[in-house]
Amino acid sequence: MLDKENTASEVWADTAYRSAKNEEMLAKRGFVSRLHRKKPKGRPLPERIRIANARKSKVRSAVEHVFAHQGLMGLIIRRIGLARARVKIGLANLAYNMRRFVWLQGRSAPG
Repeated sequence: MLDKENTASEVWADTAYRSAKNEEMLAKRGFVSRLHRKKPKGRPLPERIRIANARKSKVRSAVEHVFAHQGLMGLIIRRIGLARARVKIGLANLAYNMRRFVWLQGRSAPG
């Protein structure tokens, strides 16, 4: 999943992926960790960490929304060949973008 050929150097994930071992591995490979921080046991989450986690959630939710929508569309890749799988994913993304555009247009329409 972590590919240096990808132009992004940040890794976004929830608390399940945060560990000293993972943080060290990300640093060694030159990635910037944007993993959520865990709540300390028996204590409230410090305010600065809560705010940082909320900012990270805002970015992650925009990406995860697309994958959730693909699941609702029943997107299951059972094709022979990478080209066919890419076409199916591309068409699903096109359908998502069209629905999202219509939804956004409806929100900005004058009342």
